[in-house]
Amino acid sequence: MPTQNYPKTIYLIDDDDSLRESLTQMLRFMGYQVKAFNSAKAFLIEPAQDIPAVVLTDMRMPDISGVDLQAVLASRGRKIPIIFISGESSMTQAITAMKGGAIEFLQKPISREELLSAIARGMQIDISAMELVIKKTGLEERLKTLSPRERQTFDLLAMGYNNTELVEALGVAMYTAKQYKNEVMRKLNLRSLAELIKLKNL
Repeated sequence: MPTQNYPKTIYLIDDDDSLRESLTQMLRFMGYQVKAFNSAKAFLIEPAQDIPAVVLTDMRMPDISGVDLQAVLASRGRKIPIIFISGESSMTQAITAMKGGAIEFLQKPISREELLSAIARGMQIDISAMELVIKKTGLEERLKTLSPRERQTFDLLAMGYNNTELVEALGVAMYTAKQYKNEVMRKLNLRSLAELIKLKNL
């Protein structure tokens, strides 16, 4: 199933019960799957495995600050787009959050339009990231089908080597170099060298 068709999940973290409930209702009405938590610790107990997803969190909470939560998520290797909301955050916190990869920092009272725009942007960022992971995984599997000589040919082609340079680098006849090249293109299902170079740079 394409990533675009998966339910879009929002991990909502805020210790303000009233705000959390109103945001949950509004976001669910907009078609999002919302998983709400009253603390960062409660959120961190369960692995955030939904894709695509964004984290919508208050910056100032009694247990773990938004910046610290951001650091924990980064250490776990799942770079979920984060949107911070806050009523009393310092400029230092805002700068730290943005440097850490936050996609938006919204001040309370929250603008509905700004919030929905940030969420849509975050979802697209997560979709793109996951699609890239899928492409890289597919490439790694296809590269395993290449012989050592074909893998060497792939690396040389990705660096822009032409046929004459392949012959010299591989130490083989032109016919053999072209055979390696053709096998690489066939096994990786590529139609042009431009596709090969693009694949290498994923």
